[in-house]
Amino acid sequence: MIGSITSATQLSTPPVAQAVPPKQKQETETAQSKTQSSTQADTVQISKAAQAAKDAVDEATETATETDKEARSGDTQAMRLLAKEASNKSVY
Repeated sequence: MIGSITSATQLSTPPVAQAVPPKQKQETETAQSKTQSSTQADTVQISKAAQAAKDAVDEATETATETDKEARSGDTQAMRLLAKEASNKSVY
């Protein structure tokens, strides 16, 4: 059951600064900079199956103009699609 909240009280506490010894602060900063530099070098690779699925979605959602442009540039799949659409038009 979903009920409504009739009143809420928020407690406001000021932030508390903690003193960090200089040596520990330097070690913390060094560790943070190492973490940042290692994350910048990370790369992501999409699996072949995921790439194929993305390509299929791209093909299914492309516009007629894009298909025409691809057919003129030699894309055989686009040529077949245009031929199929042309034959469907002549039947009806």
